Amino acid sequence: MHTFVAGAVCAAAVSMAASAMAAKPASRVRADIPAQYRWDFSPIYASWEAWEAGMREMDQRIDAFAKLQGTLKNGPDAVLAAYKAYDEIGQLQYRIYRYPQLQRDTDTRDQNVAGRFQRVGALFAKFDAASAWFTPELLTVPEATMREWLDKTPALKPYRFPILENFRRQAHVLDEKGERLMALASRANRAPNAIYSELSTSDIKFPTIRLSDGKELTLSPANYQALLSESTVQADRAAAAAAHVGTYGQTAHTYAAIYEGILQRDWFVARARNFPTTLDAALDENAIPRQVVETLIEVARQGTGPLQRYAKLRQRLLGLPSYHLYDQFVPVFRSDKAWPYEEARRQATASIAPLGQGYVQRYQKAIAPGRVDVYENDGKRSGAYSAGVYGVGPYMLLNYNDTRDAMFTFAHEAGHAMHTLLSTEHQPYATADYTIFVAEVASTTNERFLLEHLLKQTTDPKERFLLLQEAVDAIVGTFYTQVLFADFELRAHQLVERDEPVTTEVLNKLYAGLLKEYWGDAITHDEFYQYTWASIPHFFNSPYYVYQYATCFASSAQLFKAMTEGPKAGREAAVKRYLELLSSGGNDQPMKQLLKAGVDLTQRQTVQAVVDQLDELVTRMEAEAAKLAR
Repeated sequence: MHTFVAGAVCAAAVSMAASAMAAKPASRVRADIPAQYRWDFSPIYASWEAWEAGMREMDQRIDAFAKLQGTLKNGPDAVLAAYKAYDEIGQLQYRIYRYPQLQRDTDTRDQNVAGRFQRVGALFAKFDAASAWFTPELLTVPEATMREWLDKTPALKPYRFPILENFRRQAHVLDEKGERLMALASRANRAPNAIYSELSTSDIKFPTIRLSDGKELTLSPANYQALLSESTVQADRAAAAAAHVGTYGQTAHTYAAIYEGILQRDWFVARARNFPTTLDAALDENAIPRQVVETLIEVARQGTGPLQRYAKLRQRLLGLPSYHLYDQFVPVFRSDKAWPYEEARRQATASIAPLGQGYVQRYQKAIAPGRVDVYENDGKRSGAYSAGVYGVGPYMLLNYNDTRDAMFTFAHEAGHAMHTLLSTEHQPYATADYTIFVAEVASTTNERFLLEHLLKQTTDPKERFLLLQEAVDAIVGTFYTQVLFADFELRAHQLVERDEPVTTEVLNKLYAGLLKEYWGDAITHDEFYQYTWASIPHFFNSPYYVYQYATCFASSAQLFKAMTEGPKAGREAAVKRYLELLSSGGNDQPMKQLLKAGVDLTQRQTVQAVVDQLDELVTRMEAEAAKLAR
């Protein structure tokens, strides 16, 4: 059964004219930001009154769905009726969830919206309880009988894969009473996530520091990242990093208590569903072999040489007596070039031309005014994501600041938006939702297209060096950093599996130890970075998610190479396979979807290729740096 996914990964044609070079708004007051750079919620609901009607409709549909209990044994028509009823509720869920959720994220201080969003959670919990009977009852039908019904009932075709996946996972489905208890616990299980969100977003007070030039800067996430990537003064970067990360350290005991609750929740769910470990529980839904995660971590750990060599190269070129994590974002060479949002949108659109005119036209639809919330404003949540609304389309959140990094973030999120568009366009609702395991393929592939597009536009050796640095930094951030994160949360979960304590001190020691293992003596290890784990939303909101950034990066690297190298016929065939992957939604197990596209993540060499790619890029950077030094 296709389940509504509340997470985010992560629309009409618009003019791409370079002349529309609107400057970043000076104001942080949302009402002062031009409307074309703010979300338009009306395609979801015209008003809060319409949303209230949607809430009432869902409540009624939940009651009607509950009355279908006991009917599945009656045959394929009864199964079809139940699935259709579930789909209608699921499509409604997208709208009633996103309408307050998106508005909450534009101003997390608005308690009226927060209250409405809590009501959504309560209604979803009711549906979880009212539908808990479905899968256990479905599995009382013998699998052979169900396969016969599927073969003889064409209308059940959209549900064939999800139905058979239920039978694959049968050993981990509880009886009706057990599933009802799990459903009743779902709202309580989400409490740690809500607490973390309030503590890290609504209640957090980021410090203001005085820089070496006498100016003061409030270290909001966007300001902090901009300073690290723009400041030429190491002392300013050091002060900013200590103050920003230290903000999380001030309440680290609370963060540790929240995280311990999340780890215990995951271990409870794993044991309740008869899994030996939390990792097995997390991987089973998509039939991912644990070998994929274990091999990923092993290969990355053994392949830290190029990572450390890159850090030492940067230290030498920057002329720093010591090199720290806060030094890794500042460009080795400077460029005064700004990348206003409209220019970034134009460049990103031009870069994906190799994917065909049909893709470009849909891309323009996905990034239209009203579908991208562009600039930072007071109360807005940090970061960036793309969130789908089934039947409406994707919505992208940015905190755009005119930097090169912000432009690549835009390309990344637009890749997610395109994945959503293509999946919903080519799949029925039952299989429209793609899995997390393939979610980052489209986003990182779009980043690579943008990189190559920009490299072709310039012969300036300095600009080319900066772009090569962008490619290397993508590997550092999307591969090595995410594997380190995955290593951390795997070890943290193993602590509760062994009934060992999870305290602030334990988590600090674990995280600081991993930094030393991955970076070695290539950096000076600052004590305050031990609190970084508290600032990583994925640890709290999406356990066992981050490893998929790395596997997706390895996949996208292989797919990009196939689409851009070799004979024309081969490239065209690779593009076709890639677009079929994006259009396949969740119609098969993700490992099989990637295999059809030409990627096998069970093979060590698929991951090793990323390590080798970084080694090659660092070598090229060393050669370019030598030319610039002449």
